Amino acid sequence: MNLLSIENLTKSYGEKVLFKQVTFGIDEGDKIGLIGVNGTGKSTFLQVIAGVEPADAGKITTGNNVQIEYLPQNPEFDANATVLEQVYKGHSPVMKVLKEYEQVLMQGQQCPGDEACQKRLIILTQQMDAQNAWQLESDAKTILTKLGIFDFTAIVSTLSGGQRKRIALASALINPADLLILDEPTNHIDNNTVAWLEQYLAKRKGALLMITHDRYFLDRVANRIIELDKGNLYAYTGNYSTFLTAKSEREEQQEASERKRQNILRNELAWIRRGAQARSTKQKARIERFEELSAQTPLTADAQLEIAVGASRLGRKIIEIRDITKTYEGKTLIKNFSYIVLKNDRVGIIGPNGSGKSTLLNLIAGRLPADSGQVEVGQTVKLGYFSQESTEMNQNLRVIEYIKEEANYLPTADGGTISAAQLLERFLFPPGQQWTQIAKLSGGEKRRLFLLRVLMSAPNVLLLDEPTNDLDVQTLSILEDYLEDFPGAVIVVSHDRYFLDRLVDKIFAFEGQAKITQYPGNYSDYQEKVSMQEAEQADHRKSEPPKKQGGQDKPKGRPRKLSFKEQREYEQIEDVIAGVEQELAQITAAINTAGSDFELLQELTKKQQELETRLDELLNRWTYLNELVAEFDN
Repeated sequence: MNLLSIENLTKSYGEKVLFKQVTFGIDEGDKIGLIGVNGTGKSTFLQVIAGVEPADAGKITTGNNVQIEYLPQNPEFDANATVLEQVYKGHSPVMKVLKEYEQVLMQGQQCPGDEACQKRLIILTQQMDAQNAWQLESDAKTILTKLGIFDFTAIVSTLSGGQRKRIALASALINPADLLILDEPTNHIDNNTVAWLEQYLAKRKGALLMITHDRYFLDRVANRIIELDKGNLYAYTGNYSTFLTAKSEREEQQEASERKRQNILRNELAWIRRGAQARSTKQKARIERFEELSAQTPLTADAQLEIAVGASRLGRKIIEIRDITKTYEGKTLIKNFSYIVLKNDRVGIIGPNGSGKSTLLNLIAGRLPADSGQVEVGQTVKLGYFSQESTEMNQNLRVIEYIKEEANYLPTADGGTISAAQLLERFLFPPGQQWTQIAKLSGGEKRRLFLLRVLMSAPNVLLLDEPTNDLDVQTLSILEDYLEDFPGAVIVVSHDRYFLDRLVDKIFAFEGQAKITQYPGNYSDYQEKVSMQEAEQADHRKSEPPKKQGGQDKPKGRPRKLSFKEQREYEQIEDVIAGVEQELAQITAAINTAGSDFELLQELTKKQQELETRLDELLNRWTYLNELVAEFDN
């Protein structure tokens, strides 16, 4: 079933054409990822489809009773609303009932003897029954909990920017919609939450149109990719991996077409220079053909963002962190942490939001003092700090002025130099855009410019705080190429799993209670180790402590065959999994009927989370045992 059709859509921003004559449709079940270089108009394209921004020309037709829900990159909030009031912001009847019910319920708790309030609560309860709103209420609180929001009565104005974005995301997810439009939904959420959102959207019924730079997310959720490139829209069937192959083929065809056009032009130009006579109809047609070919815009492949800059020499001593501790607002974020940074370190820092990841970078950079302990930086170290918020950018400056404030020239890896203007061109800022005010750039273009400013200082140690936020996929790919060859240390905070997998060889994980654990390998290696540890802990809880014989431990390593205990576990694990799944279904049913009993709902939600964790552990263990059996059979 077709939900939405777009015909000949055109939109310009000043003299810049963002997209022209775009035609495509969205069907029920489509999960579409929109990609393109920053500044091409991706967010504007979503705004036009959502009806927030008018198009210059073209037509958008929606099906009968099709509901569209839109999450912008920078949502608006009611500063005085509570979390739940903000989540129930929709204007549909069910959202209005939910919002009023929560307000009256809160009043009733504050004034338990208020008869008018109790009567109104009874009426609203009946309306909730009629609207089947209890499931939505349960979903809203479950989703908020999954997104790390636990205080549903908190006032929105008291929360951080990241928390407010997650509340807006929860609101978009629970509002009934046939088409869900999301602009960078993975920004400001941690790795575990991204993985949950990925699974939620993959299972969600209804169509999805989203902008995201998370390539794993696109690969696992999207079944269509549309690319906005130089005002044109290209559609591909399949996920991100399929898109990469199809785009490569398209660019090869374009290059072949352009070579053919140039060959024809050369032949026609030679014919005209020989003194073509313009008297016959055939000769006139040939001259017109030449003029038409000359006027055509060349179909060239995307410009490649190149970063071939040099770096300052790095001495033996880099950075030594000794027993640092940091407490913020009574909460200890980091306790007795020590580490010696090595010359070619590639360290990824992960953990829940608010756990202290950015604080650790600020301590290393000297932007925050430690409560105790020391951070010693070597004399030859030149730090480049790419912070999460580029608030220090002077919006009134022009692009080239902002870069020249740092340096006019930059040494390159081959011993030469490159000017600020040349480097801007390599960063996809053509000469005409270099004199644009920073305030007129898109969010992604500002991030790209800020990154260039950091690299313009020729650092030899890079601290990157969420560098993938708001950067397009092409810029990310080239940045990864640069970081792989960077002649110095890189320490990065990121929730982008693809970025971490490609770049880092060491993970610092914030694991609660100010504990930072170091893991060798990239993010996938870390996930595998954590899953194995959880499976071993679950196995250990089920079994009795092993008895030692002769005071000697059994030799470590994979056994040549399943032990007796593993064989029994292998035979029984599918029944155990079925039992947990059945119990989980019963808990889910209980949540659906919990109604307004909030204490019971919290208890059931906690039990549901425990069962889901237990089920994940069992499935990981089942996979491990099956791999063992298959290996022994082979």
